[in-house]
Amino acid sequence: MRYAAALVIMAGVLAVPAVAALVEKKPPYFASLQAKEVRMRTGPGRNYPISWKYVRPGLPVKVIENFKEKGVGAAWRKVEDPGGTQGWMQANLVSDARTAIVMGDTVDLRESPSVGGKVNWRAARGVVGRISQCGRGWCYLDVKGRGGFVEISHIWGVDPTEALE
Repeated sequence: MRYAAALVIMAGVLAVPAVAALVEKKPPYFASLQAKEVRMRTGPGRNYPISWKYVRPGLPVKVIENFKEKGVGAAWRKVEDPGGTQGWMQANLVSDARTAIVMGDTVDLRESPSVGGKVNWRAARGVVGRISQCGRGWCYLDVKGRGGFVEISHIWGVDPTEALE
């Protein structure tokens, strides 16, 4: 009897993430590429021509529209890359993992979210890292275990008014 109750509870616990995965976020929102190779297409389907091929896992993108193919059920995301190029990607190649890319010149990654904070590291233009702890104009940027706070104005992949834990 206890075993059966435990199975029912476990089934319920395991079903929650599955249901959550079916709920689509409402665009616009930032995400990242999760595959080693991702093709951007001119429309939401495999029959549309490829306009770009991305070979940079973790690259941040901004999701601006969701689309689900009728009959097939495949989900697509219209995204914008850091350079402003827009197109469609298969939803399973776009991750909710939050990353950002350094824009402009080399930036200081600081110990604390202030201009007076000690500089831990520096990151060059084009460096991509995971972001967290965003607020009051700063985000924590982690680049392969080396991180620090960077001003949001120096990165692309987060809305300036957004707060992340």
